[in-house]
Amino acid sequence: MKNLLYIGNKLSKHGVTPTTIEILGPLLELEAFRVSYSSSHGNKLLRVIDMLWSVFQSRKADCVLIDVYSTTNFWYAFAVSQLCRCLNLKYIPILHGGNLASRLKNNPKICRMIFKHSFQNVAPSFFLMQKFKDAGYENVMYIPNSIELENYPFLERKKAKPNLLWVRSFAKIYNPMMAVEVFASIKKKYPEATLCMVGPEKDGSLSEVRQRAKELKLDILFTGKLSKNDWINKSKEYDIFINTTHFDNMPVSVIEAMTLGLAIVSTNVGGIPFLLENQKDALLVPDGDVNRMIDAIDRLIGDSDLFSSITTNARRKAEQFDWQLVKVQWLTLLK
Repeated sequence: MKNLLYIGNKLSKHGVTPTTIEILGPLLELEAFRVSYSSSHGNKLLRVIDMLWSVFQSRKADCVLIDVYSTTNFWYAFAVSQLCRCLNLKYIPILHGGNLASRLKNNPKICRMIFKHSFQNVAPSFFLMQKFKDAGYENVMYIPNSIELENYPFLERKKAKPNLLWVRSFAKIYNPMMAVEVFASIKKKYPEATLCMVGPEKDGSLSEVRQRAKELKLDILFTGKLSKNDWINKSKEYDIFINTTHFDNMPVSVIEAMTLGLAIVSTNVGGIPFLLENQKDALLVPDGDVNRMIDAIDRLIGDSDLFSSITTNARRKAEQFDWQLVKVQWLTLLK
């Protein structure tokens, strides 16, 4: 049995949306890996200390998996990777965040210290894999984010109604305010329209969005963080999934919406065009373009054939992210 240490933000108990560490880790355990985790501390300083101490304690582990993001967590990954080097531990950075590519330009020396010495770098999107290859990293491979497809029943909708669903953490990088502005216009044309926004607060954006909705006299359903099963059940009440983000990589929430039969309307940023094909399995609009997103939603409502083809194609594409297929790549890499 292989012993793995997984380093990342295991923070769902603090009300944060579960990240890859809480999805991939348990799946690997089902494949007979012994996995230990760090860290679930809410305090950032205690978290990085716990991460480093866990690496030291696990210095006989077969491999260390490290979730790498582009903001503060980038520095956690740097510290952990350098300790792994000192202890001669194999480590695998798992690359997240549509803005991670900017680190390659802004911190090239630090990036080389992390990624040039890794056993392998894993990119969950072709977007990040290409960015890393362009920066001269050959030790990078594509393994997509996965879902357990059996948990996502496809609901065939014959016709799109103006019922919109948004699922993400409330953070400026995900531009939740755009969803409100889009809904304001949709509501004028379709008085029966609804918008549900699912996700936890992250940087104060939720209060700003609530205030804007109040100013516009919009009745938006804010559910807060929901469990996976709860938001899947909630999705049955909606037809169109709007993704308003400024930066993105390989968003699991979008893949999940594809499997459930929702039509995707998304900003065309980061890894999105590597995941979705405009006019085929989604409608893509420029970053921050409220009017283009409104037009796209209007098209889906008015054109049942387009709506049907997009949702069918999206489900077919999403099936390639089933864990039963993706796990083969992980097992090959780790064993």
